[in-house]
Amino acid sequence: MGRICIFEAKLQVMRLLLSLLFFLFLLLFATCRDDKKYHDETPAAHSFQSGGSRQEALAFQQAMNETFKDPETSPLPDRYRKDFEGLDFFEPDSLYRVRAKIIRTPEAQPFLMPTTTARQAREIRYGIAYFSLKGEEYKLELYRSMEPPEDSSSKEQLFLPFLDNTNGDSTYEGGRYLDLDIPEGDSLIIDFNKAYNPYCTYNKKYSCPIVPRVNYLDTEIRAGVKAFRMP
Repeated sequence: MGRICIFEAKLQVMRLLLSLLFFLFLLLFATCRDDKKYHDETPAAHSFQSGGSRQEALAFQQAMNETFKDPETSPLPDRYRKDFEGLDFFEPDSLYRVRAKIIRTPEAQPFLMPTTTARQAREIRYGIAYFSLKGEEYKLELYRSMEPPEDSSSKEQLFLPFLDNTNGDSTYEGGRYLDLDIPEGDSLIIDFNKAYNPYCTYNKKYSCPIVPRVNYLDTEIRAGVKAFRMP
């Protein structure tokens, strides 16, 4: 009986030591983890929860490059297009694909949006998009063109121009654009991976709407097309 008691006592001590070692391991693991929740200056891209979204972004990039290579659709002057191999894009990143709540502005009146030329674009504010990004809350104004489309068969879309802290560095200094389908409900997806440059970035003959300052995002949008460097 005495030996059994001694054995049980040793077993309890061993269990206590194992529990202590396991606790120390958990404590060490917790202190070694990276506390950063968001991107570093040169981040690795987040993975998409569904492959379809990444494929959409890559298909968008491919379509843009094909447009720029085609002399019938390319905004590039001939002297630049002949050596054109492809635009420079950020790696598709799910962080920059957000769901926004839409507050429509039915009382809004049409206005003239300045452009890079003497032309003024007739637009109307469709609504305001509210969304979260990197743990912060943002909003952007959405616009709808009041001018008849050049192609009557084209689908009407919303125009979302924006500025961010990459402008003048890794992206075009004048900001970038997004085209969005008109939502049926009170929310829509804003995929900054599909952000593109105004065509006047590539050719001064184009007249491009100037991004309203109200659509400035005080953060870096490291998604979509980058600044164009002349070859």
